[in-house]
Amino acid sequence: MKTVALAGEDDFDGWRDAARALAAAGIAAADVTWRVGESGGELFGDAAALTPAAVPHFAVPRAFIDLARTVVCHSDPQRFAFLYTLLLRLRGAPRALEDGADPLVRRVEALAKAVRRDIHKMHAFLRFREIEDDDGPRFVAWFEPEHHIVRAASGFFVRRFAAMRWSILTPQLSVHWDGVRLVEGPAASRADAPADDPVEAVWRTYYASIFNPARLKVGAMLKEMPKKYWKNMPETALVGELVAGAQAREASMVEKSGTQVGSNALAAWQAVREEARGCTRCHLFECAMQTVFGEGPVTAPLMFVGEQPGDQEDLAGKPFVGPAGQLFDRALGDAGIDRSQAYVTNAVKHFKFERRGKRRIHSKPDAGEIEACRWWIEQERSILRPALTVALGATAGRSLFGKAITIAGYRGRAHALPEGGEAWVTVHPSFLLRVQDNKEAEYARFVEDLVRVKERLTELS
Repeated sequence: MKTVALAGEDDFDGWRDAARALAAAGIAAADVTWRVGESGGELFGDAAALTPAAVPHFAVPRAFIDLARTVVCHSDPQRFAFLYTLLLRLRGAPRALEDGADPLVRRVEALAKAVRRDIHKMHAFLRFREIEDDDGPRFVAWFEPEHHIVRAASGFFVRRFAAMRWSILTPQLSVHWDGVRLVEGPAASRADAPADDPVEAVWRTYYASIFNPARLKVGAMLKEMPKKYWKNMPETALVGELVAGAQAREASMVEKSGTQVGSNALAAWQAVREEARGCTRCHLFECAMQTVFGEGPVTAPLMFVGEQPGDQEDLAGKPFVGPAGQLFDRALGDAGIDRSQAYVTNAVKHFKFERRGKRRIHSKPDAGEIEACRWWIEQERSILRPALTVALGATAGRSLFGKAITIAGYRGRAHALPEGGEAWVTVHPSFLLRVQDNKEAEYARFVEDLVRVKERLTELS
């Protein structure tokens, strides 16, 4: 058994020299013990064996060197052994890193990801506080990293705060920048860091004033900024109190602004509709008679999104007034849904067609046309903020989800939308006009979808 003693927890150079010597000597990974901070060792029984000049060079992918430099900073005591095992594998199979299904590769990549995330957290959640020492102002920060990242992360602060004198204290070590040199010091404790400075009181007041309880998403916040980092930043001392009172504050905001919501939304909707009249975001405006915008109450909790206006809709300037619209109205009635209380629109606002004599025959919009018109759907949804949006057909589904979908894959269940609310997917009424087999059964299934939508809307209300 060979024992390798490394100078520090993040001693990449020491690991690399030792690993190269071991590999050149044909030492198996199982026959090596890696230790940190211990003097002495049994590698070949000769210190000269670790001299780089005495070890033959061999090539490994550059990506592995970069990966190993990151993984060495992890706190897993097995990291050195994992890397050495992977190094031996790469000598015989240089493309082994490309096998994402390999358990060892996945384990090492996961270690690297954790290190990079810890470095990101240090960059994002470290806060300096100003103190005075013999040489004037110095900015001191406290941070508790999960891994051995202090040296790796320090370069960011040197580049960003090159003109400041600063110190970063951690339980592992401390680093100090005097404007010219970066030097290291011993480990520190939280008590060594300064308490609040006067500026923080002003910042906390500002943060509390801009906190919006209506936009609070506690789960997302904790995922990005776990509680362990809260003590590093002045504003996060308020988070617990603000979160606890968020519901009451939101209710108060709604009560005060409730009388204004409808009028403000209507004004915004009218402005967007007027803007849409002159839409040239895609070529379809060139042949269509007019933009067919959505219609219905701007406070409606339920929105229906169809594909595009048809011939009669293009002439009338209203959605769902042709044969498919009449069938849609009938199905809504059978499901117990009042169309006048819902908002009805289309994914594409201009009629796309092919001329056959005097007739204009519907032509399915393509992905570019759907994407060009998504802007209008997003404006409608942002104004209405419906609790539930129903996509009538695959084109509407693509508009809502931003990707191609199948009716069969999405039908019959709720789908959360990134900007809020739920989406449900069913067929377009025009499908029911075209279908030849089981027409009554397909219609009944469509009505059943609408009934489930109504029931779900009641639950959400």
